[in-house]
Amino acid sequence: MRANFAKAAAAGDEAPLWFYAHLFLAHPETRQMFPVSMAHQRDRLFAALGEVVARVDDLDSLVPILQQLGRDHRKFGTVTEHYPAVGASLLATLEHFDDDWDDALAADWTAAYELVASVMVEAAEEMADQPPWWEAEVVAHERRTVDTAVLRLRPVVPLPYRPGESISLETERRPRLWRYYSPANAHRPDGELEIHARARAGGPVSTALVRQVDVGDVLRLGPPVDHLRFDPESDRDLLLVAGGTGLAPLKAIIDHVARTGPPRRVDLFVGVRLEDDLYDRADLERLEREHPWLTVTVAVSEDEHSRLAHGDVGEVVVRSGPWASREAYVAGPPAMVEDTVERLLQHGLPRDRIRTEVFAPSRPGPDVDGKVTT
Repeated sequence: MRANFAKAAAAGDEAPLWFYAHLFLAHPETRQMFPVSMAHQRDRLFAALGEVVARVDDLDSLVPILQQLGRDHRKFGTVTEHYPAVGASLLATLEHFDDDWDDALAADWTAAYELVASVMVEAAEEMADQPPWWEAEVVAHERRTVDTAVLRLRPVVPLPYRPGESISLETERRPRLWRYYSPANAHRPDGELEIHARARAGGPVSTALVRQVDVGDVLRLGPPVDHLRFDPESDRDLLLVAGGTGLAPLKAIIDHVARTGPPRRVDLFVGVRLEDDLYDRADLERLEREHPWLTVTVAVSEDEHSRLAHGDVGEVVVRSGPWASREAYVAGPPAMVEDTVERLLQHGLPRDRIRTEVFAPSRPGPDVDGKVTT
């Protein structure tokens, strides 16, 4: 099965284009579930399938992923009847790109897909008493830099989530394009949540959130997904390292500690290239003033005139250690996350106490806009 899927994946854009053409011709009613432009969608299905194929012999790892996908796909209007249609087009695509396709391979794929579909359908049915999405009004929109905005959203119906979780978001300015964003606050009694968005080249949703969405607009929010896997029961002191809008989920962790405890020491490091890139400076200064257990350090990598700490954020972190007794959460661009984690490992922090979330321009999965977690 892996070898067969690799042949389709090697065809590049041809495979997803063939799949969607087959699906829409055979089942035209499914077209309305997808964006008008498929440019940002067509590779997402195959990225998700690649994840499934990679774990096909590890059910303990695969089943939770499928359950989450099943719950999450309710927001697209997916119903049980859609799964056979997708399965038929998938098998037709895999056969089309493999000259060695035979009945045995077809039987294996059929059995595997039936298992995948049954897990996803069962997970979706278990959520039948929950809404497939939540509507939320934009009650504040603040443009912090040329490409960064902070939005405050107020769901019409309370949306439960935990710190470190991410929530997919859709705006009518980019219909049927859902992208994940991490709230920058823990769940509050008033239900409001803060979202940090950075406009990216080729990022239609983030660009719309920064430059087009305004106060009074209504967004749709999908069910939360546990990307960063924050452990609220632990009482270890925390090391938080952020780059870019990776700051958002780490602020939610700080907010959780402030609201519910348990009491612990928290050190937050924020990496920027230039001091002017520090879009959330005023609120970080407020948090440090209000919470004596919190220390905020900003690392500037390319601004020689700044009085802030100089160097890549990972370098500044290990320079300020030791951290071997901490739990660490690292969120930001791929290179920054990789460098920071490697430095922490070299300085004695066990890998099982490091959680990461990568904020990348291109995110794997059917509708994930750039987050990869470990």
